[in-house]
Amino acid sequence: MVKAGIITFLGTNCERDTKQALEYLGWDVEYIWQNDKIEKYYDVIFLPGGFSFGDHISSGRIAKLMPAVKSLPVGKSLIVGICNGFQILTEAKLLSGALTYNENLHFVSKVTELEFQNEIIRLPIAHHQGNYTGKNGEEVIMRYKNNVNGSDDRIAGIYDRQKRIIGMMPHPERAVFEELGLVDGRKVFEFIQNEI
Repeated sequence: MVKAGIITFLGTNCERDTKQALEYLGWDVEYIWQNDKIEKYYDVIFLPGGFSFGDHISSGRIAKLMPAVKSLPVGKSLIVGICNGFQILTEAKLLSGALTYNENLHFVSKVTELEFQNEIIRLPIAHHQGNYTGKNGEEVIMRYKNNVNGSDDRIAGIYDRQKRIIGMMPHPERAVFEELGLVDGRKVFEFIQNEI
């Protein structure tokens, strides 16, 4: 059974969605508070979406200073940042590049098509600072079919295999349950499970 931890920050709002999705897949899941050092072993640790610390100053800039982020077991556990979690990982310099304001300067919230593992999947996105700039050695694992925010090369997600860190703007946890009308998020979590 996959052992997963989900870091929660003040302002996080997708931790429960992520936990429910992972438990649906049969994973053993628990929360990790932002102020706690990570001392237990997890197969995978998620930094979920939301607005950590209200996105004051900039998305992820305060969260990167929290003990849970500073104690991430880089290279040991697989680390996955979703939306605000991706922003935190770039702010902490655990992934290269930066996430800046969307090209049209508007908050974007919709279901969009993505190129993932040689197929087209549909996942929700919801962000104002999702315009990804720069890639230095990481592998692109997900691209927008139509560039919704101005990201370099339509990049929606990257993977640093050496450090075992994944960052993505789309929300796979919102596309697991049939009741929500989308299930392509299962494919993303299957990919993550295969990488553990």
